[in-house]
Amino acid sequence: MLRAMTRPERDRPLTADRRPGRGAASRDSGRFERLSYADVSDGWDIPEDLPPLRTEVAEERPRSIITYNRSPDLPFDRSINPYRGCEHGCIYCFARPSHAYLGLSPGLDFETRLVARPQAPQVLARELRARRYQPAPLAIGTNTDPYQPVERDRGIMRACLDVLRDFRHPVAIVTKGTLVERDIDVLSEMAALGLARVGISVTTLDRDLARRMEPRVPSPARRLATIRRLSEAGIPVRLMVSPVVPALTDPELEHILAAGAEAGACAASWIMLRLPLEVAPLWRDWLAEHYPDRAGRIMARLREMHDGADYSARWHHRMRGEGAYAALIAQRFDLAARRLGLDHAQPPLRCDLFRPPPQPGDQLALF
Repeated sequence: MLRAMTRPERDRPLTADRRPGRGAASRDSGRFERLSYADVSDGWDIPEDLPPLRTEVAEERPRSIITYNRSPDLPFDRSINPYRGCEHGCIYCFARPSHAYLGLSPGLDFETRLVARPQAPQVLARELRARRYQPAPLAIGTNTDPYQPVERDRGIMRACLDVLRDFRHPVAIVTKGTLVERDIDVLSEMAALGLARVGISVTTLDRDLARRMEPRVPSPARRLATIRRLSEAGIPVRLMVSPVVPALTDPELEHILAAGAEAGACAASWIMLRLPLEVAPLWRDWLAEHYPDRAGRIMARLREMHDGADYSARWHHRMRGEGAYAALIAQRFDLAARRLGLDHAQPPLRCDLFRPPPQPGDQLALF
């Protein structure tokens, strides 16, 4: 159940000065709403002193926390998400459409109206303790970032990580948040046993571009420093050049890989920009506002890779597209990664150490 969350006042204009540090420019309704809503001008030019949009956090009590998938192009079959929505506000985030399931906008609602799941650690422990449970690497951060700003006060991710350590359960984390450094003590302990690794996403080295495209994410230089700190603590780090944006960030591909290798990353990967469902119009609006001179070229490149559409969700196609441009990016990445020593596959995480910790009242083993 979700606790009551105040609904934005739809009769108030959504001007640019009301959304500082936000990625999306609109809060249009999602695809499941019976009635659609959108912010439009009424034609009156009357100045109003309105407050900026603030982040709201509701709470959910999940019945289950582990989500299973059968996607043939994903390297994991299970994941957890301590939060719904993400305050980082990355305009390109492919997880934005998931907010429509809550009756909220994939636009500004996704980054301003979050849902925390404070009981997630307890539910996770219960599911891991089930007799039929078979361990396999658990992914965290594949939908919304577990180390987004709200985690600093809530600590849900930290508590989930404590559970995984106690169960000796393998985990692979993906994040842009430097708050992951807070958990180096647990991650280094798990990494020493072959139970943990981290992926850090670096989309661009251009501070100004990053601020526009990922408004509440730590700067690129700060993320590279996080790679260094994790690596020095013995935690395997994969540099994720994702998403690659045609005609905007693709010229930086080799420079990003070189910076990641210098910071201590031991592997690298890349994904092309994806624009599923409501993300496509949000992205086009963002381009029109920030890079109108490049918008046509960027969208033309994307459509070349998806049979003329903004995006195609076909298995084994959606992550990188196809065609001459996609092949060129793949070749550039492979050559640079090989030269920098980032082309090695990471060793599999261990599942043989899985062991539910004893509970009060459990009978102790004799041997």
